Amino acid sequence: MTLTPPDLPLRALFDAQFHASRAQIDVPLALRLDRLRRIRALIDTHGAALAEAVQADFGVRSTRLTEVADFFVLRALLGDLERHTGVWMKTRRVRTPVYLQPATGHIQRQPLGVVGVIGPWNYPLQLTLGPTATALAAGNRVMLKPSELTPHSSALLATLLQQAFAADEVCVALGGPDLAHEFASLPFDHLFFTGSTAVGRKVAAAAAANLTPTTLELGGKSPCIIDGSADLDAVAIKIAHGKLLNAGQTCIAPDYVLLPQGREAEFERAFAAAVARLFPGGAAHPDFASIVSDRHHARLQALVEEARGQGARVVELAPRSGSGHVRQMTPVLVFQPPPSARLMREEIFGPVLPVIGYGTLDEAIATVNAGPRPLALYWFGRDRSSREKVLRGTVSGGVTVNDTLLHIAHENLPFGGVGESGWGAYHGETGFLRFTQQKPVLVQSRWAAASLFYPPYGATFDRVMGLLRRWL
Repeated sequence: MTLTPPDLPLRALFDAQFHASRAQIDVPLALRLDRLRRIRALIDTHGAALAEAVQADFGVRSTRLTEVADFFVLRALLGDLERHTGVWMKTRRVRTPVYLQPATGHIQRQPLGVVGVIGPWNYPLQLTLGPTATALAAGNRVMLKPSELTPHSSALLATLLQQAFAADEVCVALGGPDLAHEFASLPFDHLFFTGSTAVGRKVAAAAAANLTPTTLELGGKSPCIIDGSADLDAVAIKIAHGKLLNAGQTCIAPDYVLLPQGREAEFERAFAAAVARLFPGGAAHPDFASIVSDRHHARLQALVEEARGQGARVVELAPRSGSGHVRQMTPVLVFQPPPSARLMREEIFGPVLPVIGYGTLDEAIATVNAGPRPLALYWFGRDRSSREKVLRGTVSGGVTVNDTLLHIAHENLPFGGVGESGWGAYHGETGFLRFTQQKPVLVQSRWAAASLFYPPYGATFDRVMGLLRRWL
């Protein structure tokens, strides 16, 4: 296999993929499946090395955590793509309205061409290779820009993809914010970004200059609403797992809890017991990930101290029983931070959980609706009418009922945001179609009566239109 040198200018890499995509518009199933199997072989063969690279990037990031949060999700996605791509890529016949018959219509599903993928640092394998694999299944070429905050895993991923793919199939661009801006400014057929809302705005602005369609997978303030019918001991372990997976550095992590007033002490006890069960020995546990950088760690500490200074009650959980890593941050509950606190205005992205008491379910729904629409919402309880009231009364990217995070693992559920938490969705056929041009085709019949609609208009035209008005 001949590989284009990886140090070519970004525009030259794009041009190579652009011309290759235009030279091969019809991408056969066998080639699509071969590309997916190369992704699978990459993680099967080099998974241990990639997990070690992620560990090196974070300081503490258990290889088992990478196995479940990156590789498990990737393998599920790849399996779904391999099973269904052959069906999803087929032309779809559609019903033709009576006034166009005997013409026929169908939708031809074609690759868009060149897809750009800008990946995040928090799940540097799943959230880069997942969109890449989906775009390849749809028959596209892919340019990938992984995060500069995970340099070890980004560099290794670039090397492995270079070995597995020609550069006009898949190539990787490494660099910081300046390169990211140049990358987003390329005239892709589609640009896929996962990251913060603030950076997402910049990506969308850069892409707009070329009218490049985008998918933005962002974040936001994802609430947990605990109903009065909920068992707090059962709820707490699920919220603790969702909040503390990857030390809270998850786009759909619970960002704050809405709790019936008067149950704060009960929730504090249950949540503390859940944390102790998940991470015996406290934050120094090897399965408790460290915060990715000193800057992110300092920001989280500043958020907590600001809320404390504004009168919130701060409870530190799971104190260290060993030295651990300096950025393994002790989990914190923050009760009743004021709405003006940065903790309640910014996505937290760490092991800090605000807890807000509410009086009525209407108050809880109003709290959610007062802010930007969240990427995820979690509801806990046994009262079906209350559950349906919350589902009908709120809008979010996705929902898990009586658990956290798991809707992202359901391949038949689209995953994406709404409003400030993003736009566009992927996973399953939804993702395949995100990277596909659904080209409508009408095939006219030799027996067509379309001339009845031609001018000059007269009595015959009036009779035809009168008949159609009765049918339509």
